[in-house]
Amino acid sequence: MEENKTTNNEIQVELSDEMAQGTYANLAIISHSASEFILDFIRVVPGAPKAQVKSRIILTPDNAHRLYLALQDNLRKFEEMMTAGKAQAENKTANFEDFVPKGDA
Repeated sequence: MEENKTTNNEIQVELSDEMAQGTYANLAIISHSASEFILDFIRVVPGAPKAQVKSRIILTPDNAHRLYLALQDNLRKFEEMMTAGKAQAENKTANFEDFVPKGDA
């Protein structure tokens, strides 16, 4: 039997330094079949003849739905935060804590 079992169904997520840098994308194309959703994240540069796909994520329909719900929840929280703290946000300097993922996926 494995000794390193986590309790409470927790999953430890590791984020490498390279992955933590992130990849900028300003366009997403979503397509689907009966068994999967494909999300292509693309960087479009003005004046460039081509745009590059920077990341492709393939999800099951169930996981795509979970992503949809998580995005919906995070957008709601973001909009509430921006509405409540609009005056403070205008004078705020970015902090590291602002970029630490807090939402559920």
